[in-house]
Amino acid sequence: MTKVSIIIPHYNGRDILQECLDSLMKSTYRDLEVILVDNGSSDDSLEMAEKHPLNVRIIRNKINLGYAGGCNVGIRTALGEYLLILNNDTIHDPGWIEPMVNWLDNHLDTASVMPKILSYNRPDYFDYSGAAGGMIDKYAYPFARGRLFDYIEKDTGQYDNPIEIFWSSGTAFMVRKSALDSCGTFDERFFAHMEEIDLHWRFHLYGFNAYCIPDSVMWHHSGWTLPPDSFRKKYLNHRNNLIMLLANYSFWSLICIAPIRFLLDGVSAIFALSKKDSKRFFAVFAAHFWIFFHPFYLIKKYRCHQRLRKVPDHLIQKKMTGYAIPVQVFLRKKHRYSQL
Repeated sequence: MTKVSIIIPHYNGRDILQECLDSLMKSTYRDLEVILVDNGSSDDSLEMAEKHPLNVRIIRNKINLGYAGGCNVGIRTALGEYLLILNNDTIHDPGWIEPMVNWLDNHLDTASVMPKILSYNRPDYFDYSGAAGGMIDKYAYPFARGRLFDYIEKDTGQYDNPIEIFWSSGTAFMVRKSALDSCGTFDERFFAHMEEIDLHWRFHLYGFNAYCIPDSVMWHHSGWTLPPDSFRKKYLNHRNNLIMLLANYSFWSLICIAPIRFLLDGVSAIFALSKKDSKRFFAVFAAHFWIFFHPFYLIKKYRCHQRLRKVPDHLIQKKMTGYAIPVQVFLRKKHRYSQL
């Protein structure tokens, strides 16, 4: 049996894909397969991948299923005990796979692990997408060690300790396939953004945990697929985050937390308007509009997630930050994780 299956969802971008595959060729870990799941690319990236010496197995989707759908196609066909979900716009330290495999081998209660993710364009700085471990506050606002909203720290070794985290970044994380068998895969309704956090919340409901293993290092070209300032990116982030909150908390927790969260979203919209960020302003309202008109999907998802529950909310909240991160960052001006 293959130990590790690397699953790369892909849509266009020949050059970034080739750089990723070239980097994987240098990996010192060998007991693996590489699965490229194409979401209907229109360039010549697949022709390049077919000829690449890495021996890539290519799955061709007829339509763009998004990150979530593309990953799920790869998960269903993967042979590995551990699955390494990987963005195509990444490069890697040659010895980056071994530390994650070793951790999962020796910690059976861990569902997933992630590497330290640095910026492709500024290699000494953390990357926006996950940095040195994904965290979350109790109102479901995600952040990371080394990145609070748009404030990104330089990597000086300050987060080089393995630590339990709330979520592993979808940019790159290794997950135990048996954990997916127990808790399910990505919610394809999300399409892109937040689906990995939703998945990890399910892991916590079931009793698993997640860790960042900073001995594993990689670099990410953040924002390649959707530009950071695109309306669609902001909308999906807001909408999917609300779906995640409503599905994973118990009913009584939602009674306490949801009103405060909706109030914070209103403040966020007003703040965006004051900064002339019309895309974010409309994204917040479009997200709430979508939530209002999709009750049946939300009820079905809620029931599915709650059936997984083995751990009560008060224990899961111990893995969260108890105060609202937007308040800490934008009102109290705390721009570094160590200041929280």
